[in-house]
Amino acid sequence: MQKRIKYNSPVILTYAIISFAVLLLGVFTNGASTMNFFVLRPTSFFDPMMYLRMFTCIFGHASWGHFASNFTFLLLIGPAMEEKYGSALLLEMIAITAFATGVIHVFLGMSVLGASGIVFMFILLTSVTNIKKGEIPLTLVLVLIIYIGREVRDGMTLNTNISYIGHIAGGLCGAALGFIANGRNGTRDDSTVSVG
Repeated sequence: MQKRIKYNSPVILTYAIISFAVLLLGVFTNGASTMNFFVLRPTSFFDPMMYLRMFTCIFGHASWGHFASNFTFLLLIGPAMEEKYGSALLLEMIAITAFATGVIHVFLGMSVLGASGIVFMFILLTSVTNIKKGEIPLTLVLVLIIYIGREVRDGMTLNTNISYIGHIAGGLCGAALGFIANGRNGTRDDSTVSVG
């Protein structure tokens, strides 16, 4: 029997493909397309592009290394989460996380791009995947201490262009959304997102 390659995780794979295309477009436009459409930066609250960039900034990346580090994580853990929660719910979680981290950056007057907040959402979401009612998994506690604690420490001590607040916000979104989704029924949503 001949094996064939399956598009097994439509949301994660489409996210990776779009982000890679955005990265290539940025190379060809010498960064102009990335700066204009995929970097969230505080502007006027009457600027409709600012609201669009709250969502599009998760597709932009500053370099191949930035893209590769984010999507190595997402391609490893994302398909399992898509299998667990379904494509529609996972897409909703990504959009909520993008919006929440975007709002925080705008109010703090910070510019941001990249999938790091989404990566941290997935890390914490993975930690709450198999929770049972009335229980808090020790793995969640340890991940909170290790990942979120490290981000708080690094954000206070290191002077870099990394958005630690975005990582923290993404992680907290992942934990909250995981608890909410598991609280509903904890089963896979069979509705999927059509990918063209």
